[in-house]
Amino acid sequence: MAAVRLRETIVQCLQEAQSDSYELKQQALQTLASITKVNPQNRNLLAQTEGAISTLLTLFLSYSPILQTLSLSILFNLSLNPDLKQTLADMETIYHLNAMILTSTSPESSKLAASLICSLAILDKNKAKFGVAGTIQSLVKAVSGPRGPAAHHLLSSLAELVQFHGNCTVAVRSGAIQVLIGVVESTDGEDLAGTSLGILGRLARFDEGLKALIKTDHIVSSMLEVLKGRCMLSKEGAAEILLRLFEESEGCVRDALRLPEFPSVLADLSVRGSGRARENSSLLMKKMTEADFDTYSNGSPLLVKW
Repeated sequence: MAAVRLRETIVQCLQEAQSDSYELKQQALQTLASITKVNPQNRNLLAQTEGAISTLLTLFLSYSPILQTLSLSILFNLSLNPDLKQTLADMETIYHLNAMILTSTSPESSKLAASLICSLAILDKNKAKFGVAGTIQSLVKAVSGPRGPAAHHLLSSLAELVQFHGNCTVAVRSGAIQVLIGVVESTDGEDLAGTSLGILGRLARFDEGLKALIKTDHIVSSMLEVLKGRCMLSKEGAAEILLRLFEESEGCVRDALRLPEFPSVLADLSVRGSGRARENSSLLMKKMTEADFDTYSNGSPLLVKW
């Protein structure tokens, strides 16, 4: 499509998207979604057209699930261009996205809203903005609810946002630790558990998150159950979390020593795990052996049988 003709099509679609006709609006948005799906130049052309983004933002607040989904799809397409991420992440848009992931009755709109958050948050300059706007709290609350089609997208957004240290603090204080542990312990899917463990591992790198994990009831036995599972990504995440717990808390090491299965599970992981899992399992076994030797030397043996 020639550039002049494309520009004319975009202008016409934006005019029709603002008309009183529902059919014209839907057709116009479908055309714009198609135009911006694969071509970065087309996305830039739409974004540079006067009134384009404001029109799309208005339509994504529509009461019509179809118009809402189509406008979100176009905004997501635009967000794939790195140079448009900062422009799209204005505070008003973020507030509306926060509300949408909590209140939308359309599963597709919820998924797109979470995906748009994740896409915009890839730009480091936007991460703090989402933290200030309350997106972390909204994501934690949404994840804590019934598992829906958007669950993976919500967790992916949270995983991206906690790459910024300040957002880790917000996440911990918003109750993310307990919510994520709940996802890990549920049977809703190993991919959700793997992403949740990745986030927990990130939170455990900072003092406040690590202390919250240590205070979590049965945290060691919960991680042991993950190590006994099938998903290697989850096992890697659990082993990393346990390593941080063992480095910080003698109580967590003692809890592990009291679990008869723990040594054999670690031994199996050290042989059949991924490279990262094998390395961490070896470090965990070393820490348990050292702790057991110290305990034995003090007259209270809790011998680990490897």
